[in-house]
Amino acid sequence: MTTKRGLITDSFKVVKKSRKGGKREKSPTPPPSPQKEPRVKKKTEEQEKLRQFDLDWRFGPCTGISRLQRWERAKLHGLNPPEEIRDLLLQTHADSHYNLSLWNEYPL
Repeated sequence: MTTKRGLITDSFKVVKKSRKGGKREKSPTPPPSPQKEPRVKKKTEEQEKLRQFDLDWRFGPCTGISRLQRWERAKLHGLNPPEEIRDLLLQTHADSHYNLSLWNEYPL
């Protein structure tokens, strides 16, 4: 019969290193600041509403024009676009993430 061979690690002595300074107590992580979360959540919700407006073909094509121009064109043609979209666009008229449509980066 063959002799049973052990693992190569069985021939080495196990040495555990001790930590310097002993055990440390973990301090609890501070809670996230309540000021930033609602604004980020609100911005995400607003952009989702605008994205849904871009994807809704009832208001006509959205390539080549801003969201506000598309909203006004839809209103002119009697397509009844949501008023909250217009209010949101007028409040954030300086931010290009709000004014430009979802498809603005694609060539015509």
